[in-house]
Amino acid sequence: MVTSERVWEALAEVPDPEIPVISLVDLGVIRDVDVDGRRVRVSFTPTFLGCPALEVMRDAMSERLHALGAEPEIEVVLDDSWSTDRITPEGREKLRAAGFAPPSPRAAGATTLVQLQTGAFRCPYCGSTETRLENIFGPTPCRSLRYCTGCRQPFEQFKTI
Repeated sequence: MVTSERVWEALAEVPDPEIPVISLVDLGVIRDVDVDGRRVRVSFTPTFLGCPALEVMRDAMSERLHALGAEPEIEVVLDDSWSTDRITPEGREKLRAAGFAPPSPRAAGATTLVQLQTGAFRCPYCGSTETRLENIFGPTPCRSLRYCTGCRQPFEQFKTI
């Protein structure tokens, strides 16, 4: 029998296509799950509207739910934006262990360039806060490039969105 709990467990096994160390559930893109018999409706919001992995995520969720015996209906929610605050504590730790500096909690108001340039970001390798912004533009819109002066490692910092 398909239950909401089994659906959430199954979705927690679907890795983010770009950063496979974190699941879609830990990334916080899954908004809601509704189970009605075998029909399962999943609402999710991508990390940004132009996400090139949108179809990959949708297909991976559908495939995983089909394996449960469910009839999936995946809905992309575009009227509510994703925020880095939705990343679970477990997801933040998985990012750190993989060499990504997780985002800081979002403060009231928009993030400014001054905030990104502060040294308050911890290096995921040595834990030092002696880091500097190397490039605000990382490999994706939600990441920037930083450098740790303690262990001399470059790393990606998730921007607080």
